[in-house]
Amino acid sequence: MSHGPKPAHFDEGRLMQVLVAPIVSEKATMVAEKGNVFTVKVLQDATKYEIKAAVELMFKVSVQGVSVINTKGKSKRFGRSMGRRDNVRKAYVTLAAGQEINLGGETA
Repeated sequence: MSHGPKPAHFDEGRLMQVLVAPIVSEKATMVAEKGNVFTVKVLQDATKYEIKAAVELMFKVSVQGVSVINTKGKSKRFGRSMGRRDNVRKAYVTLAAGQEINLGGETA
């Protein structure tokens, strides 16, 4: 993530909207256990710098890196008509050593 100039300040209202939902799946859980990585669904136009700033703002953790994947939506049949699922943009956020995000709500 060291490519290009790093923006100094983001709008806090925009940062609160960047993270859409956490992704809870077998793959996301496996990656989280193996490499201290948090997987989240983000807005289609979100940048890596915005995602990093949003995670640091909302969860009070330090972020080491961000990888982004764009997944195209599948074509699906709904009865007689054809439909299409939405495109999804996922972010794999690598946390610094010793950092942790607890989504369960219970205290350790």
